[in-house]
Amino acid sequence: MRTYLGQRTGKLRVVHIVFALIALCLAPMPLQANDLAYRQAVAEEAAADPALAEFYRERDYAPLWTTGADAGRREAFFRALATAGDHGLPAGTYGSADLRARFATLTSERQRGRLEVAMTAALLDYAADVQTGTLTPAAVDPGIVREVPRRDPLATLRSFASAEPRAFLRELPPQSREYEQLRRAMLDLRRIIAAGGWGATVAEAKLEPGDSGPHVVELRDRLIRMGYLNRTATQDYDGVIQKAVQRFQIEHGLAPDGIAGAGTLSEINTSAEARLRSVLVALERMRWMNGISLGKRHIWVNLPDFTAKVIDDGKVTFETVTVVGMNQHDRRSPEFSDMMEHMVVNPTWNVPRSITVKEYLPMLQKNPRAAGHLKITDRRGRVVDRSQVDFTQFTARNFPFAMSQPPSNSNALGLVKFMFPNKWNIYLHDTPSKSLFQKEVRAFSHGCIRLGQPFEFAYTLLARQSDDPQGDFRQYLNSGRETTVPLEQPVPVHLVYFTAWPSPRGEIEYRRDVYGRDARVFDALIAAGVAMPELQG
Repeated sequence: MRTYLGQRTGKLRVVHIVFALIALCLAPMPLQANDLAYRQAVAEEAAADPALAEFYRERDYAPLWTTGADAGRREAFFRALATAGDHGLPAGTYGSADLRARFATLTSERQRGRLEVAMTAALLDYAADVQTGTLTPAAVDPGIVREVPRRDPLATLRSFASAEPRAFLRELPPQSREYEQLRRAMLDLRRIIAAGGWGATVAEAKLEPGDSGPHVVELRDRLIRMGYLNRTATQDYDGVIQKAVQRFQIEHGLAPDGIAGAGTLSEINTSAEARLRSVLVALERMRWMNGISLGKRHIWVNLPDFTAKVIDDGKVTFETVTVVGMNQHDRRSPEFSDMMEHMVVNPTWNVPRSITVKEYLPMLQKNPRAAGHLKITDRRGRVVDRSQVDFTQFTARNFPFAMSQPPSNSNALGLVKFMFPNKWNIYLHDTPSKSLFQKEVRAFSHGCIRLGQPFEFAYTLLARQSDDPQGDFRQYLNSGRETTVPLEQPVPVHLVYFTAWPSPRGEIEYRRDVYGRDARVFDALIAAGVAMPELQG
């Protein structure tokens, strides 16, 4: 058993066993020899884990799995283990085949006691994996700082013991529509791969309406196999193919111009195996969030999708494009959930120290007048006269000053920022650099999320607490003063990273793995024992 057995050894384990055996000897009723052997075996095996030990003490070592009356519970669990791979879980680590075989070869009560605990430990392993994921996110990638709501193992055992087994096991995975759609997509992709995938790739750099020839046929055939085209009798890049390309582009976050340029063809040529990897990782990410209340109204920022959405009762009521952190180790936007509490209109940009010493200090050492739009202050908040400071005497460690940019149209944060205070100093904000929103891949910031339509985003949030959200916001803006506007109802905000996600129509849309995080999560899943024969070789 992977997690709950064999974790404690040596003197500590002996102590647990001794106490368990003393408790058995003090039992108020006399025990038959066979019953005592079973109980001693359970006590010894369960002693390695506090949850297991407490669970069996609470039930006076009554069996959960190993009597004739437990047959229905056993079979329900074995059926769940048989389909663990359909969730992208490490099915081989639960020992299902070995456990079944042990039931067929029981010859003593001590064996039965050990098997009893082995079954319960397997349940805890499976329940933990299918509820809240196999991996520890931050151990896979330091940018995944999400706190996973792990379940208490003793509470899991108590619930299972008192529940109808099949119903309990059905309710362990995330119960959302999106999770089920992703799970079905995984099964569909496995069937597609087994049938040969989507066929030959398109061996051309660019195709557009009016083109003809064998490469157009390659494009047509691949779109047919991917489900974007129904007809097969054309060799010309006509309007039908153009519309199919546009639909593909929309579903993959590309500019929908209907031209199969290099970027579009790269995505069209992406294999079914690569898409399966994305879906497999998305399922694990959803399990990490299982138990987190998204909120009836919440903000959903999908980093590789470069969008921020306001979602009310499951429906998108506002959406804007974003710019996220650039793909550098100290600038990638992290993944976590928090609560948006207020917005700041006409914000001051207090330059983070990391930016101050890494970017601006070297500039000041060359020219004290550099970055003249920024104010330099000492520890008491007094403005520093640059001409009186020798910046070459300082290093990143001992630089004693802070830098900030007062409110203005050219402020790096633009004219409004949206705050959900967190230790990573991440927030959503406006920007004067509007041209970046026209790009297809928008990873340019220092980590915070820039919004393409920040004013409209503010109106949407204020509409819940104002009869004139635009008028109120404009009044704050036109004052020119830095103004903090509390949200009367704080809004959950979720910074997520899904390269595969169901559309409202249930079709899976894909995005590029801009930070390489999905690749690391996939590798970690395989290392943890997830077996996907379609992806081997």
